[in-house]
Amino acid sequence: MTTYISILRGINVSGHRLIKMDALKALFAGLGCTEVQTYIQSGNVVFRHPETDPSALDAAIQNAIRLQFGFDVPTITLTAPELEAIAQANPFLTDSRIDRAHLHVTFLAAPPSPALAEKLNDIRFPPDEFQLLGSAIYVHCPNGYGNTKLTNGLFETKLKVAATSRNWKTVMELVRKVAK
Repeated sequence: MTTYISILRGINVSGHRLIKMDALKALFAGLGCTEVQTYIQSGNVVFRHPETDPSALDAAIQNAIRLQFGFDVPTITLTAPELEAIAQANPFLTDSRIDRAHLHVTFLAAPPSPALAEKLNDIRFPPDEFQLLGSAIYVHCPNGYGNTKLTNGLFETKLKVAATSRNWKTVMELVRKVAK
């Protein structure tokens, strides 16, 4: 059995696309997932499953949510080693002047094409900054994520791939959960 983390985009935000965590856990259990844990209400699920293809799990989870709750939820599923590698690769961690409370990771459903990734080089919204590495975009927003233009929507439009972001505290808590 493989340990996975599914990160759901846009549930329980401003009273929209509501899914109670007990219902979400039951949905995952109904898909054959075991040891299902959720972390905060924004759609972070840690679980174990025998499936070896995370994209197959994404499709099953998205379909089950659509059938049970009646709306589409983009889902990005990672293995525990993938999440740990993304956390360890954060290039902003080497700068001691950066407050980790202002760090975020935008998870991409797949690495973007090199041609589209190249187009990100022209995007500048100081003082905010970002770096794309593989299927993760590391975002530093010194004035807070709520004030940045470096949003999921921007990255999805430019890279043509689904994206969802988590703050650094959440990323580290998910890493701790998969390490258990």
